[in-house]
Order: sequence, then structure tokens, then C-alpha cells
Amino acid sequence: MSKRYTLLKKEGKARRGRFVTPHGTIETPVFMNVGTLAAIKGAVSSMDLKEIGCQVELSNTYHLHLRPSDEVIYKMGGLHSFMNWDKPILTDSGGFQVFSLAKMRKIKEEGVYFNSHIDGSKIFMGPEESMQIQSHLASTIAMAFDECVSNPSTREYVERSVDRTTRWLERCKIEIDRLNLLPSTINKEQMLFGINQGGVYDDIRIEHAKTITKMDLDGYAIGGLAVGESHEDMYRVIDAVVPYLPEDKPIYLMGVGTPENILEAVDRGIDFFDCVLPARNGRHGSVFTKNGKINLLNAKFQLDSKPIDEGCQCPACKSYTRAYIRHLFKAKELLALRLCVLHNLYFYNKLMADIRDALDGGYFKEFKEEKLKQWNLNA
Repeated sequence: MSKRYTLLKKEGKARRGRFVTPHGTIETPVFMNVGTLAAIKGAVSSMDLKEIGCQVELSNTYHLHLRPSDEVIYKMGGLHSFMNWDKPILTDSGGFQVFSLAKMRKIKEEGVYFNSHIDGSKIFMGPEESMQIQSHLASTIAMAFDECVSNPSTREYVERSVDRTTRWLERCKIEIDRLNLLPSTINKEQMLFGINQGGVYDDIRIEHAKTITKMDLDGYAIGGLAVGESHEDMYRVIDAVVPYLPEDKPIYLMGVGTPENILEAVDRGIDFFDCVLPARNGRHGSVFTKNGKINLLNAKFQLDSKPIDEGCQCPACKSYTRAYIRHLFKAKELLALRLCVLHNLYFYNKLMADIRDALDGGYFKEFKEEKLKQWNLNA
């Protein structure tokens, strides 16, 4: 396998890297903007994503399999063509739905039997099916099919689940290697990231990290966090696991998180992040600023002529006031959602760019302390 990830420099455990993919180079640390159904909720287009500095878009295998179906997307030339996005795309494997749709699924060795959350119809997804769907989607990075367990779970259950996730990963690797050789495959360079699991049990996490590292994958994720455990437990697990993952491969913390979470996780050696939080918050009028989070629905913003965040260069802040955006929410105008989602995603993408600059300049520790103090003082 040719070298794709270059570790440019470190500050403590924090890593500044560069990841070369078939759809462009990713500068890390990076936040991936979540477009579950090949679209960012809040009427944000792929052209908008470029304007706000997005490097990687993330879509979901399970949801796209249901609608419009991976067959439709394959016939339309893959996700990049379908959604008019020429930069990297990462597709989640459907493994998180094993957790989030717990009342609608049954786990077996061969895979998971779901009842569709849309119409109740029966769906089966195993490692091979997940790889086949992701191959149809032709994403840049495919995630291995795994089980995300809730926290807390018993040690006995977590051990059984992790062993099965390892067996599923072996099957994913065999299948993606097979698919990448087929003449009908759109992206014959599709990469595979494995996922470390183990709940909040450090020793299980470490052993699993050692096992999957031997498989020499394109990258590694830490999954099963931000699903019920405390922030302290999450940071402890990251500290435990990262030393046992390869230094020459990107490390992705799945589903995390707040700006504070991101700074803490970068400091612990994480390269990739994703979370629905900025878009979801934006759709409810909750926006991030350099002085902390504010809610534009509050009455005090009714006559506020300032932008969401003074000095911000996002499309919303360059053109509109807090008072106007608050009015849009009260009037139930969709433009309110669009402007706030654009702002929040810009805020996250700009935060990552500033983190990379701080690592390049050797002042990340000071940058982190300043940001955390600023956000905390104004919370």
C-alpha cells in the first residue's frame, strides 16, 4: 500500500498531518461536514460547502441504501457525481444504526437484521453488504461495519461484541479488496478505515487496537464514544487507545463533538472528526461565536444590529444581522435555518484551520488554553 498519510509535525500528542486521497488532499486535523442523505440539513448545497471551507463531506450508508438506494446512486455515477461534490467523501458503514435503531434490529454473526425506520420493511446488512453498498456509492473512504455498543454495557457483552466486530472487519477487508478489482466498480481506489470498539474498558480497547492495527488499513477510527459516557471517560479512552494505533495512519474520532471536545481530542492525537451538532444546533437558532454559544431566539436579539459573530467571514455574518435572523426564525422562514447552519459549519471549519495554523506555528497549547478560557468565561 502506498503511503497516503504524512505526519508533518507533532506538538505533544497533537498531530498535524496530510492525507492524500483519490479525490484530493485532506489537511488534518479536519472536521467532516455531515450530509447524512447526501445533503446538509438546512438547505446547504455542495457549492456552499466549498465556500465555507469544507474539506470532507460525510454521508450514511444505511440511509442512502433506503433512499434513493445505492443502485440509483451507482447508476448516476456515484455520490460525487450525484451530489456535485468533487472533494473527498467518507461514508459511515451503517454500524451506528446498529446502536441508534436498537429497538428495530437483531444482531447475528452474519450481520444485522433491521426493520426500516421508514416503512418497517425488513433489511439485512452484514460486512459484505455494507462494503457493496459503499462501493456503489463510490465514496473516497468506506468505514468498516461494526457494532457500536451503548455506554454503559457489561464487560461480557462488550467482549463478545468486539470479537464479532473484529471478525466483521476481516470480512470487510476481503470484500472491499474484491470490489476494488471489479471492472464495474466506479472508485477502484476506495479506502477502508477500521473501527476500534470496547466501550469504556481500557484494556479491551487496547487489545482491539493492537489487533486491528495488524490489518494495515488505510486509517483507524475510535467508535462507540459520545454514546452515554462522561467527557472524562471519553478522554481517558482516547488517551488509552491512541498510543496503540499506527502513527503513520489517520485517526478518526467518530461522532464528536463540541468545539471543546475537538480541542481536547486534537491534543490527544485525533485527526478526523464529525458531528451533527453544528448543523442541528443551527437549525434551532443556537450558534457558535468566538465568545461562546448564543441562542438567536432570545428576545434580547430583537434589535441587535450586529452579525452573529463580529469578524466572522461566513455568508450569514457578512450580510445579515442577529435581529433579522431572529425575525426569520419567528416568521418560520427557511432562510433562518440555512444562514445559521452555514455559520456554524463555517465556525467549525475555521476552527480546524486555526488549529492547523497553531500546530504549524508551534503554539497549539496556548491556542487551546485561550479558546477554552474564552468560551468558558462567556458561557
